Amino acid sequence: MSVHPWEHSYTEPARWDAPLEFSQVTKILDEAVAKFADRPAISFMGMRATYGQFHALVARAAAGFQKLGVRPGVHVGLYLPNTPHYPIAFFGILAAGGTIVNYSPLDAIDVLAHKVRDSETQILVTLEVPQLAPQTEAMSKIAPLRTIVLANSTTDLAAFPLFANVGNAAAATPEATRIDFADLLANDGSYVKHPFGDPAEEIAVVQYTGGTTGLPKGALLTHANLTAATNQYYETTKVTPPLLLEGTERTILVLPLFHIYALTSVMLLSIKYGSEMSLHPRFDAAAIVDDLVKNKTSIFYGVPTMYTALVNYPGFGELDFSALKYCASGGAPLPVEVIGTFRKLTGVSISEGWGMTETSPSGTFTPARGARKDGSCGIPVPHCDIRIVAVGDPTKTMPIGERGEIAIKGPNVMKGYWKNDAATADSFTADGYFRTGDVAFMDADGFVFIVDRIKDMLLCGGFNVYPRNIEEAIYTHPGVTEVCVIGIKDEYRGETPKAFVVLKAGAPEFTLDELKEFLKDKLGKHEMVAQLEFRETLPKTAVGKLQKTVLVAEEAAKADAVTTGATRTARS
Repeated sequence: MSVHPWEHSYTEPARWDAPLEFSQVTKILDEAVAKFADRPAISFMGMRATYGQFHALVARAAAGFQKLGVRPGVHVGLYLPNTPHYPIAFFGILAAGGTIVNYSPLDAIDVLAHKVRDSETQILVTLEVPQLAPQTEAMSKIAPLRTIVLANSTTDLAAFPLFANVGNAAAATPEATRIDFADLLANDGSYVKHPFGDPAEEIAVVQYTGGTTGLPKGALLTHANLTAATNQYYETTKVTPPLLLEGTERTILVLPLFHIYALTSVMLLSIKYGSEMSLHPRFDAAAIVDDLVKNKTSIFYGVPTMYTALVNYPGFGELDFSALKYCASGGAPLPVEVIGTFRKLTGVSISEGWGMTETSPSGTFTPARGARKDGSCGIPVPHCDIRIVAVGDPTKTMPIGERGEIAIKGPNVMKGYWKNDAATADSFTADGYFRTGDVAFMDADGFVFIVDRIKDMLLCGGFNVYPRNIEEAIYTHPGVTEVCVIGIKDEYRGETPKAFVVLKAGAPEFTLDELKEFLKDKLGKHEMVAQLEFRETLPKTAVGKLQKTVLVAEEAAKADAVTTGATRTARS
């Protein structure tokens, strides 16, 4: 008999109580090599490396890192786009005994420097290209880096003449010793295997949160966290007859590897499956479509903005997607309209999931076959217990169907925040559940429906208003391709919703009154949009999530300018 409401929603042979292995992260690659040594592991810019070649490069990287002083307790930063350098360095650092700190190429210098200082990063691996070199140089001047490993156009990765057409950038400053990635690999691959303790205690990655409320915090993700999450995802893809086959699949890896979604859900899971990973340094709809069709790609992971771009790509519905088996979306709720359109055009249903940096990032999943519910991010992954608790009172569990904050407990949940005991204590309940800040409800079948982030919830005239509800309604408008709703100041209601809209190509603009007329049977009066603004594009994070914080800051600046102007006029 099921103890949890979601257990009966699992599709056999997947089980919520399936045994999970917790191990050193490098074991995932070791096991893949044992089974798929001659299979392609990485493809990039028309070139390929097998799992055997990949593994050999990792051993050489591990030996090179140890010569630089990497050992247990040493933090090494990865400041890289999606090139083969990333997976080679990632596994090389862990094999050498070190801990990884991920850095986003989109971070401001001050944020990058904060992460270097806060995480005590000693060595930074980066790519010598114009997009990264200025930030690397600035970092080396204001943060205590000891060594910078630079990959460049002359780097020899045996199977990869990387970025052959990219010009070299300015060298890093003398504050940190500079070595080439090629020199890092110039050895026989012999390295010391340090004793490995409890995987639940050994830190693999310090992964910084998005920093939407103050400076980013470093989530301590253990080897057990990452291997648990990988094995949770693996268990959830089990169906009868099998959908995904070991050693045969091909996965597009366009989500940025410095982000936890791509790191675990895509890279580590792909390696466990022995899948070929097609690396894309950035999202380009034309390149993705070409890869999907010409290379008979079977697996694609994206975020809502990527799926929106694909369904609106010219001629997308006329292409042959017969090889495509499995598509997943995370990072943010996927509009129901986009899900339906993608399914109609490709014949593939998108499996939504939810998770966070702090959960490595597994949390919920949509069964690959069987029960699925539009608007839901699915059911809890194996061995994860999810409660919906009252906002502001995590001791009170909400009844089925009622909204509250998601609280989660499981082997994938972080050990805590790096050097921040107060934030760690504040984030966990007394019985060990992590408070996520996401508002949701759970139905009788265990399906979770995300309503919004607590911080995004608006208080309009005493009513709780959730921007996602408004966005879902606006997405049903035939002329809309993207929408973002935020709260702006209102003297009477406190806050009121404003919609930022990107139109489909050729679609005419509409007035606010016309939008209200369209929404009148879809939203309550307290939810109705009060302002409308059209944009050519909307701000996005490195992962491709719509970035509301930028819009909120812009509106706050406008309001301040108006207030300042009014004050000056009153004084004159």
